[in-house]
Amino acid sequence: MSTITGGQGHLVGYGSKAYRNYVLFALTLIYILNFVDRALLAVVGPDLVPDLGITDTQFGLLTGFGFALLYTAVGIPLARFADVAHRVWIMTVCVALWSLMTALCGLATEVTIGSVTIGAFWILLMCRVGVGIGEAGCTPPANSLIADYFIPRERSQALGFYAMGVTLGTMFANLIGGWVTDMFDWRTAFFVVGLPGLLVALVFKLTVKEPPRGYTDPQVTEKKERASLGEAIHELMGKPAFWLMTAGATIAAFCGYGISSFQSLFLVRTYEITAGQAAIWINTPVALSAAIGTFATGWLATKIYKKHPGAIAWIPAMGLAISVPFYIFAFTTDNLLYAAIGLIIAGFVKYGYLAAQYTIGQGVVSMRVRAMATAVMLLLVNLIGYGFGPLFIGAVSDIFFKSGVAEFGVAAGELARNQCHPAVLGQLSQNLQEVCGQVYAQSLQTAMIIMACLYLGSSLCFLLTWGRMGKDMVDRQVVNPVKP
Repeated sequence: MSTITGGQGHLVGYGSKAYRNYVLFALTLIYILNFVDRALLAVVGPDLVPDLGITDTQFGLLTGFGFALLYTAVGIPLARFADVAHRVWIMTVCVALWSLMTALCGLATEVTIGSVTIGAFWILLMCRVGVGIGEAGCTPPANSLIADYFIPRERSQALGFYAMGVTLGTMFANLIGGWVTDMFDWRTAFFVVGLPGLLVALVFKLTVKEPPRGYTDPQVTEKKERASLGEAIHELMGKPAFWLMTAGATIAAFCGYGISSFQSLFLVRTYEITAGQAAIWINTPVALSAAIGTFATGWLATKIYKKHPGAIAWIPAMGLAISVPFYIFAFTTDNLLYAAIGLIIAGFVKYGYLAAQYTIGQGVVSMRVRAMATAVMLLLVNLIGYGFGPLFIGAVSDIFFKSGVAEFGVAAGELARNQCHPAVLGQLSQNLQEVCGQVYAQSLQTAMIIMACLYLGSSLCFLLTWGRMGKDMVDRQVVNPVKP
């Protein structure tokens, strides 16, 4: 047993305001790198997929489940470790690991050992698994650090700023990775993006202090420093708001990761532009808009919580629902500019759930299990959302491609998707070229539309979360009772 000695920490936070802001900036920068490295594969996908000769389903595996499986498997143990160990050291080691593995993705090629040949797909998959293991040590300790640096009423805005790492990371992956891919090649893009993370890890360790655990919580008497796994699960099971929020975040991630993983491929196939053009002209402004929207919704919820305490839940619910018609418009228009506008608006309004998932996830539990609560949420969000979202779109796209080819009377195995790539399309007969023109882009378009409609399910979950927040939030001063 130990006594939490936060003193006035729950009133002012840890360290000076300038230093707290620096730490928040440093954590956000690391979160940006986290998403730059994981999003880069989707950016270089239009060049990588035909080069390595992989299917949409395999690409979905690489961008989704191949990364998410080990990411989630080690997430819980690392979160448990973060509840008692030095969080700054954990993040330092993990940043260095995922940065190195990202750079190694650029070396993916077919390898022959004796009589055994390992395809480039499997080499790339192993590197992605390594990236996932490293990135599992980012968000749980980062959220725990933010909770100890910032007082309760400031956490929503701080976590909203931190959450911009998702969209800013995606933006920089497109901006840098797209340009490097067009100027050089997709392999170089992995080296350019991955290696700087090693330096960031070193600077982070040298400049960020480990705060006392529970520093910004109201002063209490005897309290266990660490809850057992059973106690943590028991506490979470008594919080319906946590599970409803997690369901909403999981569905949103399922849709979001799926769409973002295949957005470049969709744009290249539909509008016949290059990977770099899709990344810089379309994906970068879309990601920037999403980053601004992420911060704006977090800021808005913080400003109006006194009069409307449930805003942290119903604002993202509204945004998710509004995004659906704009996505459908973007995926069905024949005009590239209109598609970009639809994607920009959809990205701006939908990402309020990122601040909500962390604010609610941290707010419904006691200090002892914050990192654990974040890890449980991310286990579901990443395993189901990140793991199966891209795989779902890839599989649906391949199914519609095969059925579309069959409708034109082409025998199974006679035409593969990679044969429809513009670089090799001329090698096909005139009849097969016409078939490609009908099904190559349309099959992925259908999968993207289906995925966009599922955002409505996420919106419903956040509306239901709103009805439980007043009963489940630990700090009643932050969220007053909310009637369903």
